[in-house]
Amino acid sequence: MIRRSTTPDPHVLERSYHRAVTSPWLLALDVLVVLVFVVVGRRTHDEAETLAGILRTATPFLVGLAAGWVTTAAWRRPAALFTGIGVLTGTLIVGMAVRRAVFGDGIAMTFIAVAAAFLALGFVGWRVVALALRQRSRVQAGG
Repeated sequence: MIRRSTTPDPHVLERSYHRAVTSPWLLALDVLVVLVFVVVGRRTHDEAETLAGILRTATPFLVGLAAGWVTTAAWRRPAALFTGIGVLTGTLIVGMAVRRAVFGDGIAMTFIAVAAAFLALGFVGWRVVALALRQRSRVQAGG
């Protein structure tokens, strides 16, 4: 008879704890990317920087961000590059659809291209930096 230990693997517990602690912070980082995109865009077009204006412009992309996080289950591996690509895709597609269907705002091809580039730089960019830092710390730790 093989007896299995009821004691959980400490490495599994550590990874689960790490994800639970870091996921909200990394979600907040993605929200910050959207807000910076909105503020920069509104400034570029000389639109008033009121809280109401920023929220109105950001709402479709925040809805898209939520869709991206849910469809990719981003909380499982929030810093993974493929997660960033999935979050980007969800944010862009759902954000543009909500912007057009709910708010009646335009979605010109140039706007889609600029949004895709900015959001890719933000969502994928910080994940690339995080990956590089993780690899660097592993090399320095000798593993």
